[in-house]
This record gives sequence, structure tokens and C-alpha cells, in this order.
Amino acid sequence: MTRPEDAAPGHDVPYDVVISGASLAGCAAAILLARRGARVALLERRGDPEAYKVLCTHSLTANAYPVLDELGLVPALEAAGAVRNEARWWTRWGWIEPRAAEQGPPLPYGYNVRRSTLDPLIRARAAGTAGVDLLLGHQVRGLVQEGGRTVGVRASTPRGEREVRARLVVGADGKDSPVATLAGVRRQAHENGRFGYLAHFRDLRLDSGVAQAWFLEPDMAYAFPNDDGVTVMAVLPDKSRLPAFREDLEGSFLDFVRALPEAPPIDTATRVSKFIGTVDYPLLSRRPTAPGVALIGDAALTCDPLWGVGCGWALESARWLSDAVALAVTGRGDLDKALAAYDRGHRRRLRGHQFLAADYAKARPFNPVERLVFSAAARDPSMARHMHRYASRLIGPREFLSPPALARAAAVNLRHRAAPAPATTH
Repeated sequence: MTRPEDAAPGHDVPYDVVISGASLAGCAAAILLARRGARVALLERRGDPEAYKVLCTHSLTANAYPVLDELGLVPALEAAGAVRNEARWWTRWGWIEPRAAEQGPPLPYGYNVRRSTLDPLIRARAAGTAGVDLLLGHQVRGLVQEGGRTVGVRASTPRGEREVRARLVVGADGKDSPVATLAGVRRQAHENGRFGYLAHFRDLRLDSGVAQAWFLEPDMAYAFPNDDGVTVMAVLPDKSRLPAFREDLEGSFLDFVRALPEAPPIDTATRVSKFIGTVDYPLLSRRPTAPGVALIGDAALTCDPLWGVGCGWALESARWLSDAVALAVTGRGDLDKALAAYDRGHRRRLRGHQFLAADYAKARPFNPVERLVFSAAARDPSMARHMHRYASRLIGPREFLSPPALARAAAVNLRHRAAPAPATTH
């Protein structure tokens, strides 16, 4: 690990990549690029190696598992008590409860793990990777540009300003990305019609012992069991409820949870964190590249937190970038072509997801297609598994809403309507 005092102003080491932000996306990219032969400067504005992100769903969807495996983090996560994230979802048609098919493979899973556990773990892994210099206390203040492209950053450090040059600058610095702003990358914002608050509770008993989410149309809530016996309980109401929450946050939060169908027993649990939240969290999309610059994680795309996909996409985008540019940043390929390939791949994979999420963020009831699929998933095990694959981001919107999937959903619902009503006794 490189400490801030080890990096005196004006002391330059030749780097292939400079990454701004040593959270999930930045650390993953640093590790993967260094393993492919790149020399990486990993800059983190905070000086504490144990620092972590507070506002988060604390969930790694199943699409992230291959990246976690490649990083070698799965055994460490298991040892740290990360919870495999099985889930069930309440709808007005009943619970959607995905289960593996008889004689079929287990359902894919990721992990629920608090960022206070995860962030220091992956940052230590990055710091211990040959080829990575972790520079704590380094905050990017400007970009170094030559010939119309970015060739480095200017960073403030505890010992003054420092210039760090590289073939590629990576913004892994969150939804308000200074790197993106400094590079002039425009963003597209979609208004979020919900606000959200979460808190951590100990001894919050959940039915079946797995994560639960409530689709209340338009309100939303979820409870995710995490490491060390702590459950993250979150509420995401329509903004019409905001005045009440502002007047009495704790009372409104607890009343919201108590009113949930088959609500978890919040009054017998112990709250072990502050209430954490945001009243305005727009969905943001940016083009993920500019000359000499790449964006990963929330810097490239910030989705609605109700879906809990940000951590998974942070890790995936780090791998997509590493696969695309590793040869070029080490001088063995055309960097502009490599960045163009990453740009195309990122947008192809995530644009449809963001489109659907932005539409649902309007805080509206389910539309006819959503009613068709969600109701069928509550009635049919195969459709429930189909929902699980989409919620885990293992399939995209085209497959999720493909003609065969919609036809099966329609058939399930027709059979349900044709079935005789259960006899009642008096």
C-alpha cells in the first residue's frame, strides 16, 4: 500500500492507468488491469484504508459472482459472513418465491454484505496486487490534457498538488464523478419519483430467513440480511409521502414497515445505525468514454437504488473495461479502438436495463406487461425463476420480455383464471 506521504509532489512514476476512486469499481479495475500487465495508480480521496460507502443497498447481485470469483474474493466473503442472496418478492398476487427446479442446478446467487466489510476487503486486495500503487488522500482536482486527449490527472495530496500521468484515466468516482465533469462528459438525468431511507437492524426476523422485497405500487421496501446478523431495512415511498418523513423520520419509517404485508417484526429488533437516505436520487447515464478517459460503476451509469444492482454493475463494468483495454494501455494495441469497444459493449449491455428502470422510477403502478409477468411469477415456479434471472441481471430486458416468456406468462394466467375456485366451508 502506498501511503500519502510516500508520494511527494513532483515525484512521477510512469503509469499505464490512473484510476480515481478506490471503491468497488476502482479496486476491481486496478486488480484486473494489473494482472494483465498494467502499472496502475489507484487514487482515493479519503486517507483511511478502512473507509466505506454508507448509502448503498449492500447487495451484490448474482451477475457479480464471476467477477468476485476472478478477483479471488469469494472465500474471503464467505469467511466474513456474507449472506448468499436468496430472495422473495411480495406482489398483490402473492409472493414470488424462486426455487431451483427439481433435478435442476441451484439458483445463481451473489452476496449481501455490508460495505463496512466489503470495501476494506477489496481495497486491501488491490493494495496487495503487484503493479498497483494505492495512493490514499489523493483527490483529483484537474485533468492533464495534450492534443485534445487526457493524459493524466492533477491531484491534491496532504503534501501539496501532484501530477500523475498515464495512457488512460479511469473515473471510478461515483455518480457525481469529478473525472466525468472535468472531461466534459455530459450526463442524462431521469427523475426519480421515490425517495429512500434505510437503517441497519439486529435480530430482525425474516420469514424463510431470506431477503424480502415488497412491490406496493408505487411504494417499495426491502429487507436484506447481511453479515454479522445485521439486516438492512429500506423503504422507498412515493415522494408524496416526503413531508411526513421530514416531520418525523423515525416514526414514519417504522409506521411504513409495520404496514407492510406480512411485515417483519421491526419493533422487536434493535436498530444499530442511523437512518441513512436521500430525498432526490435521479438515474444518471453518461457516455462511458472520452479521449483518454473511461468511466466505470456509478460514474458511467447510476440506476434506481430500489433494484440493488449498482454494486454488481460496478464490478462488471470494471471487468468489461479491463478486457477491452488491457493490451492497449500496455502499448500493445490501439487505445482509441479499445475504448470504442468498451463504449459499445457497456451501452449494449446496460442501456435497456436503464430504460426500464427509468420508466418505473416515475413511481407509477405496474403497466400491463409488468402485471402479466409479475402475476405469472407469483403463480408458476418457472416464471419465478425467470424473474430471478432478470432481477439478478443474468439476462437482459430482451430475454426477460421475449415473446416466449410473455406467451408463457399469459398461459399461466389463463390456467389460473380457468381453475375452479377453492371450496369454502361455513
